[in-house]
Amino acid sequence: MVIGIDASRAFLRNRTGIEEYAKQVISHLRGPLRNERVVLYVRKRYLFQGLKISVILPDIDMDLPASWSVRGLWAPRFWTHVRLSIEMLLHSPDILFVPAHTVPLIHPTRSFVTVHGLEYEFSKGSYSFWERIYMRSVIRFSCRAAMGIISVSENTKRDLIRLYGVSEEKIRVVYEGKPERRQYVESRESEIEKPYLLFIGRIEERKNISRIVEAFGILKGSHGIPHRLILAGKKGYGYADIKQAIEVSGYRGEIVETGYVSEKKKVELLRNADVFLFPSLYEGFGLPVVEAQAAGVPVVTSRISSLPEIGGMGALYTDPMSVESIADRTWDILSNPGLRDGIIVKGRENVKRFGWEKCSEEISDLLLR
Repeated sequence: MVIGIDASRAFLRNRTGIEEYAKQVISHLRGPLRNERVVLYVRKRYLFQGLKISVILPDIDMDLPASWSVRGLWAPRFWTHVRLSIEMLLHSPDILFVPAHTVPLIHPTRSFVTVHGLEYEFSKGSYSFWERIYMRSVIRFSCRAAMGIISVSENTKRDLIRLYGVSEEKIRVVYEGKPERRQYVESRESEIEKPYLLFIGRIEERKNISRIVEAFGILKGSHGIPHRLILAGKKGYGYADIKQAIEVSGYRGEIVETGYVSEKKKVELLRNADVFLFPSLYEGFGLPVVEAQAAGVPVVTSRISSLPEIGGMGALYTDPMSVESIADRTWDILSNPGLRDGIIVKGRENVKRFGWEKCSEEISDLLLR
């Protein structure tokens, strides 16, 4: 039996949420699938240097079991639906696992896909018209094509059933994991001056950055907090409006944009933050909440979508549409050491529910049953 895994996103250099999920799941599947024949499908590139042509594969920065192999596939565009489909037609595995919601048009009967959320259906102003059309068509097709669907939360499972009419029996909820504790123990002090409030994620409208900036202004103006606001992440959809909100803020000099940060830098930022702000407009899972809790940072997040399910008792919840609510919950933590300490303790207890080993074992059970 051969198990194929779409690893096209797993070995990118600057990974964000879904890419990190693919990397972690593949890494931890090396245990339960160590004796299986596994093919990792990755994107191949060609480099032209004079008359010489070099084949470039992504850096596979992990040791693979002896029965695992890597298959590089090239396509100028439509890698999944065209090139991976051709591979499925010519050399189909017995089982295909897609960690990132896009099942190729041609696929084996035993195909499984992870759906990370339907945010584009609930936060429509945070996506372009064509992005929404594309995501809706791709995920609807994947849900029909796959034998089994892995949902990263109960909330996303309910969304799939209600909006897309997916059979409940077809869906299995498998939570994402959390970073290993040693990452936080070994990290050094942040080079960024403390104290600060922190957001980590894509700098886009869906993450509610403009309201975070406004709430920061309230905290500075009404409560005189000495903190700066650190916004760490790649620019995303609606960044121009976010930049405008920063520019008109009376405290723009105390708002720092770091751009994309490495895993190591992310850990440093988390460990030294006073509050982690994540009042997102919608999340399929909300991994940054779990990462912050694992780092011992009190979290302020939204009381909608999957976030209460994932954050549990280890966070304070806010109305994401209310700037005042975001500011009030943040001030509650900053002004009440007992509340802050309690949230941290509950957050560290909450993250015990999550683990990449557990996630990958459940996925392997589904693939092999």
